[in-house]
Amino acid sequence: MDASHRQIIREIRVKHFFKIEFKNRHRQILSLIKKNSGRLVMAAGCSLMVSVATTATGYLIKPVIDDIFVNRDTTGLVLLPLLVVAVFLIKGLGSYGQEYFMNYVGEDIIRRLRNRLYDRIQDLPLAFFQKERTGTLMSRITNDVNILKSMVSTAVTGSLRDVSSIIGLTAVIFYQNWKMAILAFIVLPVAFLPVFILGQKVRRVSTGCQQAMAELSAFLHETFSGNKIVKAFSMEPHEKQRFFNQTRRLFTLEIKGVKIRALASPIMEFFGGVGIAFVIWYGGSEVIAGETTPGTFMSFLACVLLIYDPVRKLSQVNNTMQQGMAAADRVFDIVETPSDIQDPAAPHPMASGPHTVCLDKVHFSYGDQDVLKGIDLTVDHGRVLALVGMSGGGKSTIANLIPRFYDVTGGRICIDDVDIRDVAVADLRRRISIVTQEPILFNETVRDNIAYGRPGPTEAQIVSAAKAAFAHDFILRFPNGYDTMIGELGGRLSGGEKQRLCIARALIKDAPILILDEATSSLDSEAEAVVQKALENLMQGRTTVVIAHRLSTIAGADRIAVIVDGNIVEEGTHKELLSRKGEYHKLYMTQYAGNLSG
Repeated sequence: MDASHRQIIREIRVKHFFKIEFKNRHRQILSLIKKNSGRLVMAAGCSLMVSVATTATGYLIKPVIDDIFVNRDTTGLVLLPLLVVAVFLIKGLGSYGQEYFMNYVGEDIIRRLRNRLYDRIQDLPLAFFQKERTGTLMSRITNDVNILKSMVSTAVTGSLRDVSSIIGLTAVIFYQNWKMAILAFIVLPVAFLPVFILGQKVRRVSTGCQQAMAELSAFLHETFSGNKIVKAFSMEPHEKQRFFNQTRRLFTLEIKGVKIRALASPIMEFFGGVGIAFVIWYGGSEVIAGETTPGTFMSFLACVLLIYDPVRKLSQVNNTMQQGMAAADRVFDIVETPSDIQDPAAPHPMASGPHTVCLDKVHFSYGDQDVLKGIDLTVDHGRVLALVGMSGGGKSTIANLIPRFYDVTGGRICIDDVDIRDVAVADLRRRISIVTQEPILFNETVRDNIAYGRPGPTEAQIVSAAKAAFAHDFILRFPNGYDTMIGELGGRLSGGEKQRLCIARALIKDAPILILDEATSSLDSEAEAVVQKALENLMQGRTTVVIAHRLSTIAGADRIAVIVDGNIVEEGTHKELLSRKGEYHKLYMTQYAGNLSG
């Protein structure tokens, strides 16, 4: 076995013993720290001021005792108090500067990491959001990143200050009496061993606490969002008990972590006491024998007492680092999540103007479940294709495949004979407007929600889109008109009003391809009639794919495709399909049998 192999084995043994895993994600955190190198240097300088002042505090005890109390030096009586004041002034200034600079660095790193995490989450495909709970993702951005903040700012600050203080005090101790110094330090390696072992347990418990906190955030998001259903079914006691169970689990984990973390300090205190006991015994013997002065001994003892405090704090830093590493793993699990939807290496530019959409033998499956089984469809520019069928047939899947929310598992989707996988995702989606069954709005003004799909529109364009969507009149009835805040998810609006704002948003985007995914299915008849007029304005001149539940809304479509179990079973106009007495006729009769018999 050569030297390089032996070195590798030694490194593996060390890593296994201390369970240190210094991964690429941790190096990325270090790279973020390096971006604040100037402030880090300032913080290091302030830490040096603190350590020098701390060292001087211990050293000054010697002249105070020997010169003033033993030798009765009146000059020293004047100078030494002034020196003490200067030392504590330097220590105070250094502490302030160190605290400010290191917390600035910590906050900046967390800001960058939080931005990076949110940026990555937004870029991940729709499938990711269907697997992850909203509350869990919120916890990653808030709770987990805050734990990292403690590691970066508090732990690094403490490490700089405590390590420099230990070095300075150690130099003074060995300068004064190297034999006593060895006695004082002999117990430190023994004390640090259990501290490292406890640190690994802290990391495991911290991971469990962070997971429990994420589950609690997800639970709160679900119950607050669904509060109307909770009240409608009188399930408040049930939800309260579920919440109490969640907090009990989190409490149990937190207390377990407290017990483990609390052990580190007493261990260090005990071994520190053993070291100090040796110092008192040995140093006292030397003072009695006349081999050292009382001032030297008291100064030495003070430095030993001062040095054990930063050593003890370093043991707490290890716990904070372990918690931070656990949080880093949870954050970077998201940051490093690969996306299934990738831009091509050399994107094909999309031509402006009207487009033709073609589905060529399209297959799609969720895992082992086939959803689409060889779909062939073409929608010429300016034409309207309606997709109908029972729920679960695959209609909405087609709507999700065209803007590449998912990628086909077989076949291809083309726009103007160009496979959409050969086009940049952003370029593709700029040419598509979508109005969904559930109108999604943001807690911004009416104006901001309409302008959402088009940066920097004029007031005239916003008003024109609102008028075309039949939204202008009800907007003017609001207290602040277009500047009215609409509440979370548009909670202050009716269903029809929300949908008309969504149509105005699609209108102002002015994309040549339009997807309507059951845009009127959740509305009452009166609201549907108004929204349907707005949709007719929106569809003019656009290549449109309509997914419809109510067949009355698509009677005027250029072509209708009936999808059953992932296959197209019928295709034609409304009249043609009714005359065939097939699947479309069955759907029509099911919806309107009551009206016909009446």
